[in-house]
Amino acid sequence: MAGRAAPVSHRQAAFRTATKDRIIPLGVNVVEVALADRTVTLTNLLKPFWPRLGLTKGDLLQYYVEVAPVLLPHLRDRAMVMKRYPNGAAGPFFFMKRAPTPRPSWIDTCSIEHASGSVIDFPIVQDLASLLWVVNLGCIDLNQWYARCDDVDRPDYLHFDLDPVPGATFDRVREAALLLRDTLEDLGAPSHAKTSGSKGIHVYVPIVRGPTQKSVWQIAKTFAQTVAAARPALLTAEYHVAKRPAGRVLVDYNQNAWGRTLASVYSVRPTPGASVSTPLEWSEVERGIKIEDFRIDNVPARVKRTGDLWAPLLATRGRFRLDRLA
Repeated sequence: MAGRAAPVSHRQAAFRTATKDRIIPLGVNVVEVALADRTVTLTNLLKPFWPRLGLTKGDLLQYYVEVAPVLLPHLRDRAMVMKRYPNGAAGPFFFMKRAPTPRPSWIDTCSIEHASGSVIDFPIVQDLASLLWVVNLGCIDLNQWYARCDDVDRPDYLHFDLDPVPGATFDRVREAALLLRDTLEDLGAPSHAKTSGSKGIHVYVPIVRGPTQKSVWQIAKTFAQTVAAARPALLTAEYHVAKRPAGRVLVDYNQNAWGRTLASVYSVRPTPGASVSTPLEWSEVERGIKIEDFRIDNVPARVKRTGDLWAPLLATRGRFRLDRLA
């Protein structure tokens, strides 16, 4: 029933014990949170978002408070595609691009013209207040554009989504990620890995901004097809689902296409275990990790230990000139 919290589980108890200074209070369903000169109204805080785990919408919001210092730099100045789960992780969801109205005057928007000629004003997550406002809409994971709003057709990174085809184990996904790392390293390209939080691993390459989205997509496609052809027993870059051979790992380049998105780093995913898309050290990939190792209840503590492992994605120096892959 909306407005009533689920029984406290071990996972929820661990999360709340680790969270000493809560911005999102316990035991209330609606709260106004004052952040600097902004006030954001948060609603349905007691609604179970992961009933089996006893985790509520309020717990989700508090998680994002905890990771906001490392998350926000990766979201700023980028259009946000909202994927809304109004009834929690197991409920139906819908995509929403246009920033809803009414909305606070301090929500920045990014106006993007689409092929149809329509212009859509996407919300931008610039600070903690706007982050909580978006999550309060029921956005469990966060899906931002790869290009910043000052030039939405020129990304500053490319990526590969390594997704297991039915029959492939996660160990094969890890093997695929290490192969991509080594191949990119041979080309002089830095790469950074994170769990998808769902089934696979995302490998990102920070690039010098310049090539258009279409060029980035084409280079990613060529690279994916080349590396897959070199290791056909492990990889596939087949676009058509029905033609993908079982037991392989898909090197999905197509999410680099214009307007596509992947779940952001540090995003909670709507999985039964409330897993989180978490940046990794390559040594961790080598040693062996699992998707379920990184969850809403333990990632904030991990971030305190490691800092932002994806800070290089934000740096000006050390970016790769994509024409070297062309």
